[in-house]
Amino acid sequence: MSKLTRRVFLATGVTVGAGLALGAGYLATIDTDGLAGGDGHNGAAKLNAWVEIRPDGTIRIAVPRAEMGQGIYTGIAMLIAEELEITLDPKTVIIEHPDELLPVYTNFVGALSKRPEDMGGPIDWTMKKVYASVPFILTGGSSSIVDGYHSMRLAGATARTMLVEAAAVRWGVAADSCHAANGRVLHQASGRSVAYAEVARDAARRTPPSNPKLKTQDEFKLIGTPQQRLDIPDKTRGTATFGIDTVLPDMLFATVVQSPVFGGRVKSVDSTAAMALPGVKKVVDLGDAVGVIGETYYHAHKAAAALAIVWDDQGHGGLSTASVSADYLKALETGKPYVKRNDGDVDAALKNGQVIEATYETPLLAHAPMEPMNTTALFKDGKFEIWSPNQSPTVVRWAALKANDKAKDVVIHTTIMGGAFGRRADGDMVNQAAALAVAMPGVPVKLVWSREEDILHDTYRPSAIARMRGVIGADGKPTAVDFKNATQSAFLSFSRRNMPFEMGGDSDPANIEGAVEMPYAIPNVRVATTTIETPIPLGFWRSVGNSNTAFYVESFIDELAAAAKADPMDFRRDLLKHDPRRLAVADALKEKSGWATKLEGTGRGRGVALHTSFRTHVGEVAEVTVAADGSLKVDRVVCVVDCGQVVNPNTVEAQVEGAVIFALSALVYGEITIEKGRVVQGNFDRYDMVRLAQSPKIEVHIMPSRELPGGIGEPGTPPLFAAVTNAIFAATGKRIRKLPIAGQGFVLG
Repeated sequence: MSKLTRRVFLATGVTVGAGLALGAGYLATIDTDGLAGGDGHNGAAKLNAWVEIRPDGTIRIAVPRAEMGQGIYTGIAMLIAEELEITLDPKTVIIEHPDELLPVYTNFVGALSKRPEDMGGPIDWTMKKVYASVPFILTGGSSSIVDGYHSMRLAGATARTMLVEAAAVRWGVAADSCHAANGRVLHQASGRSVAYAEVARDAARRTPPSNPKLKTQDEFKLIGTPQQRLDIPDKTRGTATFGIDTVLPDMLFATVVQSPVFGGRVKSVDSTAAMALPGVKKVVDLGDAVGVIGETYYHAHKAAAALAIVWDDQGHGGLSTASVSADYLKALETGKPYVKRNDGDVDAALKNGQVIEATYETPLLAHAPMEPMNTTALFKDGKFEIWSPNQSPTVVRWAALKANDKAKDVVIHTTIMGGAFGRRADGDMVNQAAALAVAMPGVPVKLVWSREEDILHDTYRPSAIARMRGVIGADGKPTAVDFKNATQSAFLSFSRRNMPFEMGGDSDPANIEGAVEMPYAIPNVRVATTTIETPIPLGFWRSVGNSNTAFYVESFIDELAAAAKADPMDFRRDLLKHDPRRLAVADALKEKSGWATKLEGTGRGRGVALHTSFRTHVGEVAEVTVAADGSLKVDRVVCVVDCGQVVNPNTVEAQVEGAVIFALSALVYGEITIEKGRVVQGNFDRYDMVRLAQSPKIEVHIMPSRELPGGIGEPGTPPLFAAVTNAIFAATGKRIRKLPIAGQGFVLG
């Protein structure tokens, strides 16, 4: 995220300058620990903000991170259960996303880009308090386990300690003579034991311990072991409630028709024909879209097709993919670069050797989650109530208040979701649903976008062009790498739509993340970016900027290896000798992939890519077969992952496998193109996906580690692009520098 600015500081209501003492006093009232107990839901005893124990013995664990298929409900529950000394029995453990926007639910890693274990001192204290005052609740950036690894275990240990102390007081014995196991407190000397539920109310009244003992890694029983996901049984039975499953009394349905041109506005709308259709309740001008409310989605969708809308394109009708690319190339040549890394003297090095140069280009990409975009909103008695599959309740609140800033309150129910990949962090859908609810006060309105609206009006992964130059020394090692790209700022676009302050721009970290951290031992490295602005709405796509930069960097490293007449794997390993952790990943990848063995058959090739993102190191080797007609089969992808301490190995494997398929679809087919200011692709017929029969065999090997956890939802995506294109080069001798590869003549057979 961004550094704290005065504008951000003021946006939180904190007084600065002469009133700093008052601001600090205000900040001190904000609870960022959440470890105090009290009364919970429906007669439960609340041990802290995350743990409630009900009279019947069931334990409710509040997980303030959105479950979008990545398994976070189970992962967070495992961290708490480990220290609470309970088993994850779905019959007795209930996982829910809390409706409250409590300060303690702030994603501090997402807000501050810093592990909780590394925070300390007055600046970190202040920053935590400021962001918690919003509070900044977010699921994204593969940060949930990183953020929760310490705090969730602390919540479990605190609750366990309070339960043990309550039981000890009841028995009149010392607390250190008791221990907890399997949801009970035991006193071994007397043989007595008591279930948590029997002492939970007494425990909730106790003062939380200041420093409860946390387990060491050697003491873990759950963490690091394969666990079945708690959300899967309901999903397989069809009883799980996704956002689109929301059903409320007297509910109406809505859909929208949005301006086909980016930034366009409604000039006029004739709703006569639409309103004449049966089941249609209202047509609402939303400014940049027109909403239709009906008795069912069918009624609303049919009426939307009957609208006669005249649009004002606001002068953006000339925008095209070609014009954006031309602007990128101009920015590369004449734009003022923002230099983020500048080691050694790159310019001098480029004058002292043969220069290898390559230009790479990547397109806009859509998210296309399987669950259609949807939100249900009710505006009643001056208050909003929202049911939404979202990645940020904070953004949901802001979006609803844009529809009516006089609303007294916004109650948010975050549902599970059928995919997100960053798309559901945006508030555009919520803002429309809230505006439609205001138009029908007292009646819940479920807004559902058609698939066409979803793809035509996504918040896209930025396209980009990168120019890289390098020099190989006499010893065959690179002496310099010069990286410069031109792109658009996703953070700036997102913050302008969704936040009360702007972030990003020229210094947007997403523009060059992954390139700045280039790990290879190269003495002269420069990483720079130039930024242009367009009306194209941008957002965070799985792995964000890394999905671009990993393709550029790992493709270029392969080109340097070829120029040095070196083996691509050993070339990288030689440049990682200074970094034992990354070198271990490369060594394991060479072994597990069978890199040294010969591939049998014609048109075969192997490619490798290594990339670090979200505190996790991933290496991937792809094996491909290219037929004479150019048809491609990705036969096998071998992944080696070092994500630090693993919480649930099942989740790690599933996320990396899913990331490979997700990236493969984008690599082969993914491309959003623009003509006359509008998106060309409108459904899966023109925005294709990898089919089951086209999927490669995927192997995931997890490195043992005692390091703190890294993220896992996104890091498997970036290396796949270059791993496959490097494999195509090995098989055919053709370098691919522009994606998708279908446009270069390679399609999956």
